[in-house]
Amino acid sequence: MSLFDKPIDRCGTHSVKYDEREAKFGTGDLLPLWVADMDLPSPRCVTEALVKRAEHPIYGYTVYPDEFFNAIEGWMHRRHGWRISRASIVPIPGVVPALNFLVTALTEPGEGVLIQPPVYHPFFRLGKHHGRELLENQLVYDRGNYTVDFDDFRAKAKRARLFVLCSPHNPVGRVWSREELETMAAICLEEECLIISDEVHADIVYAPHRHIPIASVSPAVAKATITLNAPSKTFNIAGLNTAYAIAENDTIRRRFETELRRFDLTMGNLFGIEALMAAYRCGEPWLEELLGYLRDNIAFVTDYLREHIPAIRPVMPDATYLMWLDCSDLGMDDAQLERFFVEKAKLGLNSGISFGAGGSGFIRLNIGCPRSTLEEAMERLKGAVENDD
Repeated sequence: MSLFDKPIDRCGTHSVKYDEREAKFGTGDLLPLWVADMDLPSPRCVTEALVKRAEHPIYGYTVYPDEFFNAIEGWMHRRHGWRISRASIVPIPGVVPALNFLVTALTEPGEGVLIQPPVYHPFFRLGKHHGRELLENQLVYDRGNYTVDFDDFRAKAKRARLFVLCSPHNPVGRVWSREELETMAAICLEEECLIISDEVHADIVYAPHRHIPIASVSPAVAKATITLNAPSKTFNIAGLNTAYAIAENDTIRRRFETELRRFDLTMGNLFGIEALMAAYRCGEPWLEELLGYLRDNIAFVTDYLREHIPAIRPVMPDATYLMWLDCSDLGMDDAQLERFFVEKAKLGLNSGISFGAGGSGFIRLNIGCPRSTLEEAMERLKGAVENDD
Protein backbone atom coordinates (compact mmCIF):
# COMPACT_ATOMS: atom_id res chain seq x y z
CA MET A 1 0.00 0.00 0.00
CA SER A 2 1.35 3.40 -0.98
CA LEU A 3 1.66 6.22 1.55
CA PHE A 4 -0.58 8.15 -0.88
CA ASP A 5 -3.48 5.67 -0.72
CA LYS A 6 -4.85 6.79 2.64
CA PRO A 7 -7.56 9.48 2.31
CA ILE A 8 -6.98 12.57 4.46
CA ASP A 9 -9.95 14.66 5.58
CA ARG A 10 -9.24 18.30 4.68
CA CYS A 11 -12.64 19.69 5.68
CA GLY A 12 -12.40 22.39 8.33
CA THR A 13 -8.74 23.16 7.56
CA HIS A 14 -9.63 26.38 5.68
CA SER A 15 -8.94 24.52 2.45
CA VAL A 16 -10.01 26.39 -0.68
CA LYS A 17 -10.75 23.11 -2.45
CA TYR A 18 -13.02 21.78 0.30
CA ASP A 19 -14.23 24.65 2.46
CA GLU A 20 -15.05 26.89 -0.54
CA ARG A 21 -17.17 24.32 -2.38
CA GLU A 22 -20.46 26.04 -1.73
CA ALA A 23 -19.10 29.45 -2.68
CA LYS A 24 -17.60 28.06 -5.89
CA PHE A 25 -20.26 25.62 -7.05
CA GLY A 26 -23.38 26.64 -5.13
CA THR A 27 -23.38 23.40 -3.13
CA GLY A 28 -21.13 21.57 -0.70
CA ASP A 29 -22.53 18.22 -1.80
CA LEU A 30 -19.87 17.26 -4.33
CA LEU A 31 -16.44 15.71 -4.62
CA PRO A 32 -13.93 18.53 -5.26
CA LEU A 33 -11.22 17.84 -7.83
CA TRP A 34 -10.49 21.36 -8.97
CA VAL A 35 -7.92 23.60 -7.20
CA ALA A 36 -4.35 22.67 -8.19
CA ASP A 37 -3.13 21.36 -4.89
CA MET A 38 -3.00 17.67 -3.97
CA ASP A 39 -4.98 15.65 -1.44
CA LEU A 40 -1.74 13.82 -0.68
CA PRO A 41 0.64 14.26 2.27
CA SER A 42 3.77 16.36 1.85
CA PRO A 43 7.16 14.73 2.50
CA ARG A 44 7.85 13.70 6.08
CA CYS A 45 11.06 15.72 6.07
CA VAL A 46 9.04 18.88 5.35
CA THR A 47 6.63 18.18 8.20
CA GLU A 48 9.53 17.53 10.57
CA ALA A 49 11.24 20.78 9.57
CA LEU A 50 8.06 22.75 10.17
CA VAL A 51 7.40 21.11 13.53
CA LYS A 52 10.96 21.75 14.64
CA ARG A 53 10.70 25.43 13.73
CA ALA A 54 7.24 25.73 15.31
CA GLU A 55 8.67 24.49 18.60
CA HIS A 56 10.60 27.74 18.85
CA PRO A 57 7.92 30.04 20.31
CA ILE A 58 8.83 33.24 18.45
CA TYR A 59 7.75 33.68 14.85
CA GLY A 60 9.22 37.05 13.98
CA TYR A 61 10.49 38.73 10.83
CA THR A 62 12.71 36.33 8.93
CA VAL A 63 15.56 36.74 6.44
CA TYR A 64 16.32 34.41 3.56
CA PRO A 65 19.41 32.44 4.70
CA ASP A 66 22.23 31.24 2.49
CA GLU A 67 20.79 27.72 2.59
CA PHE A 68 17.61 28.98 0.88
CA PHE A 69 19.56 30.13 -2.18
CA ASN A 70 21.88 27.13 -2.11
CA ALA A 71 18.88 24.79 -2.06
CA ILE A 72 17.41 26.40 -5.18
CA GLU A 73 20.75 26.33 -7.02
CA GLY A 74 21.24 22.67 -6.15
CA TRP A 75 17.72 21.66 -7.12
CA MET A 76 17.89 23.33 -10.52
CA HIS A 77 21.20 21.65 -11.28
CA ARG A 78 20.23 18.16 -10.07
CA ARG A 79 16.70 18.01 -11.48
CA HIS A 80 17.00 20.12 -14.63
CA GLY A 81 20.70 20.32 -15.48
CA TRP A 82 20.56 24.09 -15.20
CA ARG A 83 23.36 25.99 -13.48
CA ILE A 84 22.18 29.31 -12.09
CA SER A 85 23.92 31.91 -9.95
CA ARG A 86 22.80 32.97 -6.52
CA ALA A 87 22.68 36.58 -7.68
CA SER A 88 19.98 35.68 -10.22
CA ILE A 89 17.52 34.43 -7.56
CA VAL A 90 14.80 36.76 -6.28
CA PRO A 91 12.55 35.42 -3.48
CA ILE A 92 8.86 36.15 -4.09
CA PRO A 93 5.60 35.44 -2.21
CA GLY A 94 4.10 33.52 -5.12
CA VAL A 95 4.20 32.98 -8.87
CA VAL A 96 0.91 34.74 -9.65
CA PRO A 97 1.75 37.93 -7.71
CA ALA A 98 5.15 37.96 -9.42
CA LEU A 99 3.51 37.75 -12.85
CA ASN A 100 1.57 40.90 -12.06
CA PHE A 101 4.57 42.77 -10.68
CA LEU A 102 6.67 41.83 -13.69
CA VAL A 103 4.01 43.20 -16.03
CA THR A 104 3.98 46.53 -14.19
CA ALA A 105 7.78 46.61 -13.88
CA LEU A 106 8.61 45.73 -17.49
CA THR A 107 5.78 47.18 -19.60
CA GLU A 108 3.84 50.41 -20.02
CA PRO A 109 0.06 50.77 -20.30
CA GLY A 110 -1.12 49.78 -23.75
CA GLU A 111 1.85 47.52 -24.52
CA GLY A 112 1.20 43.93 -25.56
CA VAL A 113 1.36 40.81 -23.39
CA LEU A 114 1.33 37.51 -25.33
CA ILE A 115 -0.20 34.32 -23.90
CA GLN A 116 -1.11 30.86 -25.27
CA PRO A 117 -4.69 29.81 -24.47
CA PRO A 118 -6.25 27.66 -23.30
CA VAL A 119 -4.06 28.61 -20.34
CA TYR A 120 -4.04 29.15 -16.59
CA HIS A 121 -6.77 31.74 -16.04
CA PRO A 122 -4.75 34.36 -14.03
CA PHE A 123 -2.80 35.00 -17.24
CA PHE A 124 -5.88 36.70 -18.69
CA ARG A 125 -6.02 39.16 -15.81
CA LEU A 126 -2.56 40.51 -16.68
CA GLY A 127 -4.11 42.58 -19.44
CA LYS A 128 -7.37 43.45 -17.73
CA HIS A 129 -5.88 44.56 -14.41
CA HIS A 130 -3.00 46.59 -15.77
CA GLY A 131 -4.31 48.17 -18.96
CA ARG A 132 -2.08 46.13 -21.27
CA GLU A 133 -3.14 44.68 -24.63
CA LEU A 134 -3.64 40.94 -24.27
CA LEU A 135 -2.51 39.03 -27.35
CA GLU A 136 -3.63 35.40 -27.69
CA ASN A 137 -1.65 32.80 -29.61
CA GLN A 138 -4.20 29.99 -29.51
CA LEU A 139 -2.70 26.53 -29.22
CA VAL A 140 -3.70 24.16 -32.01
CA TYR A 141 -5.64 21.06 -30.91
CA ASP A 142 -5.49 18.08 -33.23
CA ARG A 143 -6.23 14.44 -32.42
CA GLY A 144 -5.50 14.74 -28.74
CA ASN A 145 -2.37 16.85 -29.03
CA TYR A 146 -1.55 20.55 -28.72
CA THR A 147 0.99 22.42 -30.82
CA VAL A 148 2.02 26.03 -31.39
CA ASP A 149 0.88 28.02 -34.43
CA PHE A 150 4.25 29.66 -35.06
CA ASP A 151 3.06 31.93 -37.87
CA ASP A 152 0.49 33.42 -35.53
CA PHE A 153 3.05 33.46 -32.69
CA ARG A 154 5.42 35.54 -34.78
CA ALA A 155 2.68 37.95 -35.83
CA LYS A 156 1.58 38.46 -32.22
CA ALA A 157 5.16 38.72 -30.90
CA LYS A 158 5.72 41.71 -33.18
CA ARG A 159 3.11 43.58 -31.12
CA ALA A 160 4.17 42.25 -27.71
CA ARG A 161 6.56 43.54 -25.09
CA LEU A 162 6.20 40.40 -22.95
CA PHE A 163 5.55 36.75 -23.74
CA VAL A 164 4.19 34.75 -20.78
CA LEU A 165 5.06 31.09 -21.32
CA CYS A 166 3.44 28.30 -19.31
CA SER A 167 6.01 25.48 -19.18
CA PRO A 168 4.92 22.76 -18.59
CA HIS A 169 1.57 23.97 -19.83
CA ASN A 170 -1.46 24.18 -17.56
CA PRO A 171 -4.08 22.90 -18.38
CA VAL A 172 -3.14 20.95 -21.53
CA GLY A 173 -0.17 19.17 -19.91
CA ARG A 174 2.39 19.75 -22.67
CA VAL A 175 6.12 19.59 -21.99
CA TRP A 176 7.61 21.77 -24.72
CA SER A 177 10.39 20.20 -26.77
CA ARG A 178 13.77 21.86 -27.12
CA GLU A 179 12.94 22.67 -30.75
CA GLU A 180 9.68 24.37 -29.76
CA LEU A 181 11.38 26.35 -27.01
CA GLU A 182 14.20 27.40 -29.30
CA THR A 183 11.74 28.56 -31.95
CA MET A 184 9.63 30.58 -29.53
CA ALA A 185 12.74 32.07 -27.94
CA ALA A 186 14.29 32.97 -31.31
CA ILE A 187 11.16 34.82 -32.37
CA CYS A 188 11.04 36.69 -29.06
CA LEU A 189 14.69 37.72 -29.41
CA GLU A 190 14.11 38.92 -32.96
CA GLU A 191 11.10 40.97 -31.90
CA GLU A 192 12.70 42.24 -28.65
CA CYS A 193 9.94 40.60 -26.66
CA LEU A 194 10.93 39.61 -23.12
CA ILE A 195 9.96 36.17 -21.81
CA ILE A 196 8.34 35.37 -18.47
CA SER A 197 8.30 31.61 -18.00
CA ASP A 198 5.97 30.11 -15.39
CA GLU A 199 7.65 26.78 -14.63
CA VAL A 200 5.91 25.92 -11.38
CA HIS A 201 4.90 22.46 -12.69
CA ALA A 202 8.45 21.66 -13.88
CA ASP A 203 9.08 18.82 -11.43
CA ILE A 204 5.87 16.87 -12.19
CA VAL A 205 7.00 15.46 -15.54
CA TYR A 206 6.59 11.89 -16.77
CA ALA A 207 9.31 9.96 -18.62
CA PRO A 208 10.32 9.98 -21.40
CA HIS A 209 9.48 13.68 -21.32
CA ARG A 210 11.96 16.08 -19.75
CA HIS A 211 11.43 19.67 -18.69
CA ILE A 212 13.87 22.14 -20.22
CA PRO A 213 13.96 25.60 -18.63
CA ILE A 214 13.66 27.98 -21.55
CA ALA A 215 16.35 30.22 -20.04
CA SER A 216 18.81 27.31 -20.31
CA VAL A 217 18.48 27.19 -24.11
CA SER A 218 21.22 29.78 -24.63
CA PRO A 219 22.93 32.71 -22.85
CA ALA A 220 21.05 35.15 -25.09
CA VAL A 221 17.70 33.65 -24.12
CA ALA A 222 18.69 33.68 -20.45
CA LYS A 223 19.30 37.44 -20.69
CA ALA A 224 15.76 37.95 -22.04
CA THR A 225 13.98 35.60 -19.63
CA ILE A 226 12.58 35.75 -16.11
CA THR A 227 11.77 32.26 -14.81
CA LEU A 228 9.21 31.78 -12.04
CA ASN A 229 9.17 28.64 -9.94
CA ALA A 230 8.34 27.26 -6.49
CA PRO A 231 8.22 24.01 -4.53
CA SER A 232 4.48 24.56 -4.05
CA LYS A 233 3.09 22.17 -6.70
CA THR A 234 5.90 19.64 -6.40
CA PHE A 235 5.69 19.13 -2.64
CA ASN A 236 2.09 20.25 -2.01
CA ILE A 237 2.99 23.31 0.08
CA ALA A 238 1.18 26.07 -1.82
CA GLY A 239 -0.29 27.47 1.40
CA LEU A 240 3.18 28.49 2.59
CA ASN A 241 3.45 31.22 -0.09
CA THR A 242 7.12 30.85 -0.95
CA ALA A 243 8.46 31.05 -4.50
CA TYR A 244 11.32 32.57 -6.47
CA ALA A 245 12.24 34.23 -9.73
CA ILE A 246 15.44 33.58 -11.66
CA ALA A 247 16.70 36.48 -13.78
CA GLU A 248 20.23 36.54 -15.17
CA ASN A 249 19.75 39.99 -16.70
CA ASP A 250 20.85 42.51 -14.06
CA THR A 251 18.74 45.34 -15.45
CA ILE A 252 15.57 43.30 -15.59
CA ARG A 253 16.19 41.84 -12.14
CA ARG A 254 16.75 45.26 -10.58
CA ARG A 255 13.56 46.64 -12.12
CA PHE A 256 11.65 43.70 -10.70
CA GLU A 257 13.24 44.06 -7.28
CA THR A 258 12.40 47.77 -7.29
CA GLU A 259 8.77 46.93 -7.97
CA LEU A 260 8.71 44.42 -5.10
CA ARG A 261 10.22 47.00 -2.74
CA ARG A 262 7.68 49.58 -3.89
CA PHE A 263 4.98 47.35 -2.46
CA ASP A 264 7.08 46.17 0.53
CA LEU A 265 7.09 42.54 -0.60
CA THR A 266 10.60 41.59 0.46
CA MET A 267 9.94 39.68 3.70
CA GLY A 268 9.68 35.89 3.66
CA ASN A 269 7.31 33.40 5.25
CA LEU A 270 9.46 31.70 7.88
CA PHE A 271 7.65 28.36 7.50
CA GLY A 272 7.78 28.56 3.72
CA ILE A 273 11.53 29.11 3.88
CA GLU A 274 11.98 26.06 6.12
CA ALA A 275 9.75 23.96 3.87
CA LEU A 276 11.61 24.88 0.68
CA MET A 277 14.99 24.08 2.20
CA ALA A 278 13.82 20.74 3.58
CA ALA A 279 12.00 19.73 0.39
CA TYR A 280 14.89 20.53 -1.90
CA ARG A 281 17.38 18.95 0.50
CA CYS A 282 15.71 15.60 1.12
CA GLY A 283 12.41 15.40 -0.78
CA GLU A 284 13.59 13.63 -3.95
CA PRO A 285 12.80 10.03 -2.90
CA TRP A 286 9.27 11.15 -1.99
CA LEU A 287 8.97 12.92 -5.36
CA GLU A 288 9.97 9.80 -7.27
CA GLU A 289 7.30 7.80 -5.44
CA LEU A 290 4.77 10.55 -6.14
CA LEU A 291 5.52 10.54 -9.87
CA GLY A 292 4.86 6.81 -10.04
CA TYR A 293 1.60 7.18 -8.16
CA LEU A 294 0.38 10.02 -10.35
CA ARG A 295 1.34 8.12 -13.49
CA ASP A 296 -0.79 5.20 -12.31
CA ASN A 297 -3.68 7.58 -11.53
CA ILE A 298 -3.50 8.93 -15.08
CA ALA A 299 -3.53 5.39 -16.46
CA PHE A 300 -6.54 4.51 -14.27
CA VAL A 301 -8.60 7.48 -15.47
CA THR A 302 -7.58 6.92 -19.10
CA ASP A 303 -8.50 3.23 -19.03
CA TYR A 304 -11.76 3.86 -17.19
CA LEU A 305 -12.92 6.52 -19.65
CA ARG A 306 -11.95 4.39 -22.64
CA GLU A 307 -13.93 1.42 -21.31
CA HIS A 308 -16.93 3.07 -19.66
CA ILE A 309 -17.26 6.67 -20.89
CA PRO A 310 -15.78 6.84 -24.42
CA ALA A 311 -17.60 10.12 -25.09
CA ILE A 312 -15.04 11.81 -22.79
CA ARG A 313 -11.55 11.73 -24.25
CA PRO A 314 -8.51 12.57 -22.09
CA VAL A 315 -5.61 14.58 -23.47
CA MET A 316 -2.67 12.56 -22.22
CA PRO A 317 -0.51 14.84 -20.04
CA ASP A 318 3.26 14.93 -20.41
CA ALA A 319 3.35 16.67 -17.03
CA THR A 320 1.31 18.05 -14.08
CA TYR A 321 -1.28 16.28 -11.95
CA LEU A 322 -4.07 17.84 -13.99
CA MET A 323 -5.94 16.03 -16.75
CA TRP A 324 -7.60 17.91 -19.59
CA LEU A 325 -10.78 16.11 -20.66
CA ASP A 326 -12.43 16.63 -24.04
CA CYS A 327 -16.17 16.43 -23.36
CA SER A 328 -17.34 17.78 -26.72
CA ASP A 329 -18.99 14.47 -27.68
CA LEU A 330 -21.43 14.89 -24.79
CA GLY A 331 -23.11 17.52 -26.97
CA MET A 332 -23.42 20.20 -24.30
CA ASP A 333 -22.54 23.87 -24.34
CA ASP A 334 -20.22 25.12 -21.61
CA ALA A 335 -22.99 26.19 -19.21
CA GLN A 336 -24.74 22.85 -19.63
CA LEU A 337 -21.47 20.98 -19.16
CA GLU A 338 -20.71 22.77 -15.92
CA ARG A 339 -24.22 22.09 -14.58
CA PHE A 340 -23.92 18.45 -15.61
CA PHE A 341 -20.76 17.90 -13.59
CA VAL A 342 -22.04 19.77 -10.54
CA GLU A 343 -25.69 18.74 -10.45
CA LYS A 344 -25.67 15.25 -11.94
CA ALA A 345 -22.16 13.88 -11.45
CA LYS A 346 -21.71 15.72 -8.13
CA LEU A 347 -18.15 16.59 -9.07
CA GLY A 348 -16.42 19.94 -8.64
CA LEU A 349 -13.97 20.37 -11.53
CA ASN A 350 -12.61 23.37 -13.44
CA SER A 351 -14.68 24.42 -16.42
CA GLY A 352 -12.56 24.44 -19.57
CA ILE A 353 -13.95 27.77 -20.76
CA SER A 354 -12.33 29.47 -17.75
CA PHE A 355 -8.97 28.84 -19.48
CA GLY A 356 -10.03 30.79 -22.58
CA ALA A 357 -12.03 30.21 -25.73
CA GLY A 358 -9.88 27.21 -26.67
CA GLY A 359 -11.14 25.47 -23.53
CA SER A 360 -14.73 25.30 -24.69
CA GLY A 361 -16.04 21.77 -24.33
CA PHE A 362 -13.30 20.72 -21.92
CA ILE A 363 -13.08 20.07 -18.18
CA ARG A 364 -9.93 20.01 -16.00
CA LEU A 365 -9.61 17.13 -13.53
CA ASN A 366 -7.12 17.10 -10.63
CA ILE A 367 -5.76 13.54 -10.23
CA GLY A 368 -3.48 14.46 -7.29
CA CYS A 369 -5.49 12.39 -4.82
CA PRO A 370 -5.82 8.84 -3.47
CA ARG A 371 -6.87 6.24 -6.04
CA SER A 372 -10.06 5.57 -4.12
CA THR A 373 -11.10 9.19 -4.67
CA LEU A 374 -10.64 8.83 -8.41
CA GLU A 375 -12.55 5.55 -8.40
CA GLU A 376 -15.49 7.27 -6.74
CA ALA A 377 -15.26 10.21 -9.14
CA MET A 378 -15.30 7.94 -12.21
CA GLU A 379 -18.24 5.94 -10.85
CA ARG A 380 -20.18 9.14 -10.26
CA LEU A 381 -19.37 10.34 -13.76
CA LYS A 382 -20.33 7.03 -15.37
CA GLY A 383 -23.68 7.03 -13.56
CA ALA A 384 -24.38 10.61 -14.58
CA VAL A 385 -23.62 9.94 -18.25
CA GLU A 386 -25.74 6.78 -18.30
CA ASN A 387 -28.70 8.50 -16.63
CA ASP A 388 -28.49 11.80 -18.47
CA ASP A 389 -31.70 12.57 -20.27
